[in-house]
Amino acid sequence: NSCLPVELFEAQVRKFCTGNNVAVKKTLEREVRSCNTLIIWTDGDREGENIGCEIIDVCTAVKPGINVYRARFSEITYRSIMTACENLTRPDRLQSDAVDVRQELDLRIGAAFTRFQTLRLQRIFAAQLKDQLVSYGSCQFPTLGFVVSRFKEIDAFISEDFYKIKVTLNTEDGIIDFNWKRVRLFHRGACEVILQICLESPLATVTSVNNKPKSKWRPLPLDTVEFEKLASRKLKIGAKEAMKIAEKLYNQGFISYPRTETNQFPSSMNLKQLIEHQTESNEWGDFARRLTERGPNPRWGKKTDNAHPPIHPTKYTNTLQGNEKRIYELIVRHFLACCSQDAEGSETIVDITIAGELFTVQGLIIIAKNYLEVYPYDRWTNKALPTFIEGQQFQPTNISMAEGHTDPPPLLTESNLIDLMDKNGIGTDATHAEHIETIKARKYVAVQNGRFVPGELGIGLVEGYDSMGFEMSKPKLRAELETEVLQEQITKYKEVFIRASAEAIKLDDALSRYLNDDSNPIVGNREDDPPNNTPTQRNTSSTFSRPTVGNNYNQSNNRYPRNRSDFRGNRSNSRGNRGGNSKSFGDYSSCGGNNEQAGNEIVCNCGEGAVLLTVRKEGPNSGRQFYKCNKRDNSSCNFFLWADERQNNDQRSNRNFSSNNAFPGTSTSYNESTSIDNCIKCLCDISAISRTVQKEGANKGRQFYCCSKPQGNQCTFFKWADDDSSGTASHWNDNSRKRSRRGRGRGSRGPRGSRSSRGGYRRKRTKTYNNANQEESYGDDPYEEDYDS
Repeated sequence: NSCLPVELFEAQVRKFCTGNNVAVKKTLEREVRSCNTLIIWTDGDREGENIGCEIIDVCTAVKPGINVYRARFSEITYRSIMTACENLTRPDRLQSDAVDVRQELDLRIGAAFTRFQTLRLQRIFAAQLKDQLVSYGSCQFPTLGFVVSRFKEIDAFISEDFYKIKVTLNTEDGIIDFNWKRVRLFHRGACEVILQICLESPLATVTSVNNKPKSKWRPLPLDTVEFEKLASRKLKIGAKEAMKIAEKLYNQGFISYPRTETNQFPSSMNLKQLIEHQTESNEWGDFARRLTERGPNPRWGKKTDNAHPPIHPTKYTNTLQGNEKRIYELIVRHFLACCSQDAEGSETIVDITIAGELFTVQGLIIIAKNYLEVYPYDRWTNKALPTFIEGQQFQPTNISMAEGHTDPPPLLTESNLIDLMDKNGIGTDATHAEHIETIKARKYVAVQNGRFVPGELGIGLVEGYDSMGFEMSKPKLRAELETEVLQEQITKYKEVFIRASAEAIKLDDALSRYLNDDSNPIVGNREDDPPNNTPTQRNTSSTFSRPTVGNNYNQSNNRYPRNRSDFRGNRSNSRGNRGGNSKSFGDYSSCGGNNEQAGNEIVCNCGEGAVLLTVRKEGPNSGRQFYKCNKRDNSSCNFFLWADERQNNDQRSNRNFSSNNAFPGTSTSYNESTSIDNCIKCLCDISAISRTVQKEGANKGRQFYCCSKPQGNQCTFFKWADDDSSGTASHWNDNSRKRSRRGRGRGSRGPRGSRSSRGGYRRKRTKTYNNANQEESYGDDPYEEDYDS
């Protein structure tokens, strides 16, 4: 049943039962024959309404005239069930239709892009993705986008040193640290001057003492999103596992329905009775009794789905074990806390001045813990201050300058990711955990030390679509699915799909930066051309390891950052070794190919180890190995050298070599037979070498002169042989070699992938090899600079 992926946007959609559901369908068809009334008791949200309508369709197909009613309930308790029976309503077809539309959109979009990605990328990157499903989903892709965006934000972060003045006072109650109101300065000299002024007049004067009441708010009633975040952050239980446990507790009658968007209790709900159930507990029973006497006072949230109340316990139990007990305890304590009172305290703020510089300190005395007595997941601590009087003067124990540096934002935790999904309308409270599990299962991301890092497949997909100008990893497109009609969205995504198919080479290029090695085909070359400038292997020893995509994606031999220390931002020029021969990741080197030592022997124009690759494109050069700059994107020096042309420099005038550099106004390749012309000299003041254009086009067969030095050491001289005009030599590679370092912003990249915000530059000494024994010599490269802190 093969078809083109684009055809899936118009293909007919059918709904039918599969697997164990067939037996359920047959049971419904059998039972309805003897009934005259059908009551739907599915969940009260939109998905529950949709399931209920599917049941109705099955039953009315057998008995069209049956009376159909809908029971509305939110918990499995006697009171809730009886209330639902006494207040039966009719099913809401509009809610069900809304779910059908969203399901059809997700199915068409996901099936088309998944088929397109999987078939193409399995063919292009056969060695790495042969058996890999490269799925696309309108929710899972923005979820991946959040992870990639944070990772890139960290990677682009420039850490800066800062300085601040610290004032301390030793008292009987302990050490008091006063905070500088300037907070910090990024100029050391300025901070030292201010410090010296303070040291010359060190007497501190109290300018104000303010006392005011302080409250720590009790939590809001518990909705699904907050429950998943709390379980992940406080209990270290993943969202998917937490929801699975919560659903089990719901089915056992211990808690209310766990999938709810509501954080306000209805006024008709008997909260006092629910609190009384918990007085039996040995752990929180005393608090529940005091709360019953005082009366519940829950906070009032702003969200409601008009279907389910917030998550709360429905009865007490002490029979649970393990994570089930921990989840139940979290729900009970949260419920009791939100029905209690805010914690109350008294805050004291003391301001002082030293030589005109302002400092402040805050103290806190907790007066009533209230909800904190039962809720250990929040902390609020006393910070006692001695008595200060306005106008009082004292001698600080110490005045000094402290140093520090700015840190990047941390990688996302599961709690952070769920919060972003909720705020941007990605998925529902019932599907957040599933989307996160999907991108983990596809190896788009991995979890290291409780935080998400993008895999090379995931970051390559995002960069590929971004390079096409689409925002498929951004939440905007998905949010529009909720507001626009079916056909408009299908048309919009179909247009995006057609454009993406036409520009699929950009997706290949983006992924080749991370997945390519010498076993990969070089994409997009003509048969007789040397490989193009498609980025091959990303040289990011401070970011990714080099292994292949395989199973067990959490193991260290997959394409993810190895540890948290790789994400501390950039400090001066210490972003990590960017060299092409990095050994930062154990057994893996940054040199592609199966000849690991080759990268140590051949050095590109950047002065780094070149990567050894193999041409896989059918043609005269198929199977031929070559060396290429190991850098990615625009920082590549365009170095190229056939592996079988490494010869002594003394013989270079007779050697054959090829280049992938294009000349002005042409698209050319040249003959591999060359000759030296002693009458024409290049910019190096040595005899130029004559070559012939072989590529099809207007210049085929035309001869030209260029520098006779080996590739990587050539000057920029170029001259057509039939051009007799004087002064025709052109610098045909200036644009690729001259990289100005002036006028960089804070977020710009410095040389060799590093970013710089301050300091000077030093010339980079590049390595070349002058004889067959590979003796090293060094020379200044006027184009390559390195940041010097």
